[in-house]
Order: sequence, then structure tokens, then C-alpha cells
Amino acid sequence: METRKVRSYVLRAGRMSNGQKNARQQLGDKYLLPFQLESVLNFNTIFGNNNPTFLEIGFGMGDATIEVAQSHPAHNYIGIEVHPPGVGRALKLSETAELSNLKIIEHDAVEATRHMFTEKSLSGIHIFFPDPWPKKRHHKRRLMNGEFVNQLTLLLGRAGYLHIATDWEEYAKEILTTLQENPHLKNIAVDYCERPSYRPTTKFERRGLKLGHQVWDIIFRKC
Repeated sequence: METRKVRSYVLRAGRMSNGQKNARQQLGDKYLLPFQLESVLNFNTIFGNNNPTFLEIGFGMGDATIEVAQSHPAHNYIGIEVHPPGVGRALKLSETAELSNLKIIEHDAVEATRHMFTEKSLSGIHIFFPDPWPKKRHHKRRLMNGEFVNQLTLLLGRAGYLHIATDWEEYAKEILTTLQENPHLKNIAVDYCERPSYRPTTKFERRGLKLGHQVWDIIFRKC
């Protein structure tokens, strides 16, 4: 009997607006990259250039992703998200911003990074505010475990970086320890670093800051 896979997310039947539904129907062919097992992505073919390519995992509703892509037109970006409303909104925002440097994968990030990307192909990986799964019995669902970090590290090119941000202190400590244990990564700070200018402050984050929450940015480079 096949063991049931533990995923880092739960797909909920979230309500999609008409705009999100229309965006998926009308813009999917332009921005979506279908999940595939047989062949890996060719960034030169996808984007029509050899610019550095960055990956964002779990972009939520897409606001920060769109802002980053707009602000760095000389970089290519691929975003991965499983929740349909977020994908629909990101498609709509991408079209409004007339982005040519962003593509989206609607699939499980663990599977997508395992099958669709070649080793040493990415200049950076962003994971902003992954679900902390705060209850102890749910910790097994946390995305940032040693196995996944090893998998992502293989995709980073020389001096490529892995950037995680979280507002859950206990999870931040766990992530820091996990990355420190990887022999191919080196912290750019002593422990946590200041928010870099390329990471936008999201609506979710601003709300948390007003409530007195702290945010921890963790950035390690491939060595």
C-alpha cells in the first residue's frame, strides 16, 4: 500500500471572483507553465533571454511577486502557488502590469522543483511567509525541512541565494537551524538579516507589524 504523502498545504474551496475566473480562462496560455514530468524548463525559450531567473514559492495573492517583477525587468521570475484564487489574481495583475518576465506554475512546489528545474539554474529562491503550522502535531507539514532545503540547494547556481521570511519566531529558529546544517549554504548574516530592499512589505506583513509582530528574514548563499 502506498504511503500517503504529507503536504505542506491544504487546498480549500476558496471563492474565486469573476475577475479571477476570467483571468485563468483568458490568460492561462500566456502566463501559466503546466506541470510536467517528462522535460525540464528551458528559461531561454520561455522568456526569450538569458537573464537571471528567480523562483518564488507560495506567492499567495501575488502582490509582492508582481511588485518584484515590475521593479526588476532585467530578471526573470517564476512563481509557484497551489491556491486557484491566488493564481487567478496574479494572472490578472500580471496582465495589468504588462509583465513579460513572470510565469506561474499552479502545482505542488515540492513536485515542481523536483521535476521541472535543472540543477544550478536559479539565481535565487524566495519563500515569503510559509505556513508555520503552529500546532505541534502539524509540524510535519512544514515546508522548510532538511530534505526540501537540499532539493532547493541543488537548483541554485554559484552564489545563488535562498531567502525565507516568516513572522513566526519558533519557525524562524527552526528554519535557521535547518539551513545552518546544510554544508552547501552559508548565512549572509550572523543569524537573521535586515529586510532587503527587493522584498516588498505586503499587506499581510503591515497588518502584523501594527499588531506588534516581528518579521525574521533569513538569507543563505550557495557556497
